[in-house]
Amino acid sequence: MSTDSAGGMNRLIEGYRRFRANGWASNRERWAALREGQEPDVMIIACSDSRVDPSQIFDVDPGEVFVVRNVAAMVPPFETSPGHHGVSAALEFAVQFLKVKEVMVMGHGMCGGCKAALTREMHGTKPGEGGFIADWIAMLDDAREAVVREHGSEGAVAERAMEKAGVKVSLANLRTFPCVREKEQSGELKLTGAFFAISDGLLHVLDEAAGTFGPI
Repeated sequence: MSTDSAGGMNRLIEGYRRFRANGWASNRERWAALREGQEPDVMIIACSDSRVDPSQIFDVDPGEVFVVRNVAAMVPPFETSPGHHGVSAALEFAVQFLKVKEVMVMGHGMCGGCKAALTREMHGTKPGEGGFIADWIAMLDDAREAVVREHGSEGAVAERAMEKAGVKVSLANLRTFPCVREKEQSGELKLTGAFFAISDGLLHVLDEAAGTFGPI
């Protein structure tokens, strides 16, 4: 396949070739071991935003982290109603079968999903026109009310508050899952909230007792 153009697929192919020549070839023992299965200690729930790749941010090797990415790094509450529960299925697999020791929810700065939740710009749209997104980020509606009361519904300060509030919502929703709640109480599982600021590259970790994020 020609790689003369700068098209997306061509860039991916070029990247794959670099990976084969460097990342894979220099780490063959690691890849050989991974043929037998995966044993990650950490699950990271992050945003789908192309600027926030957990593997890059934490500089991890293949097999070290189990990652789920979606709009605004959201975890829905535990429910057993019919439907396709992608995040819940991944969480169940990580906690019950891979037996990860930690689940991290990582929000980030300049998050389009959190901004849309704050401004409600997609509220009332149809599926395919923004409705799927609106329904998903509606999980932040209660948190939005508190943010708007204190900071208003627009501006950098309000957006940052909404982004950090989203992490807290997902942590609270994680604890609605019986398997998560039981393992956290027994000490088998730790939940962590984090926030990555794209503008300066700093990672902040949530102190749940204080309710605040502090930089690493």
